Amino acid sequence: MFDKVRIGSLLDRIENSILLIQSKSGEINCPDDFLLSQDGMFILSGICMQLVFIGESVKTIDNKTNHSYLIKYTDIPWTAIMGLRDIIAHEYHCIDEEEIFAVMNKDLISLLKIIQQMKMDLETIN
Repeated sequence: MFDKVRIGSLLDRIENSILLIQSKSGEINCPDDFLLSQDGMFILSGICMQLVFIGESVKTIDNKTNHSYLIKYTDIPWTAIMGLRDIIAHEYHCIDEEEIFAVMNKDLISLLKIIQQMKMDLETIN
């Protein structure tokens, strides 16, 4: 068994990171908006930092649950989330603003729903 409080805390922090990205990215309407101004570049940088945090939290959840918890939620590409974290953290010069825009506008919406479901499901685990 794993530490439900720790996992719940990580899920809360992932949820908060997604909500922060959503609330601070309103001025970004296309990938080029990241690059056309200092504000856009600052927003891109902030989003990337939150994506690193999300990826690191997913890795921690996977490790702390002996790889038994995330596999129950097959709609989310957990490996891709961890991989994006690695790219941002270790190959920052390779960040593709179009990919970050797609993650921000598509992937985080479905991830948020699953994270919220995971939080509810966690409460039922003995």
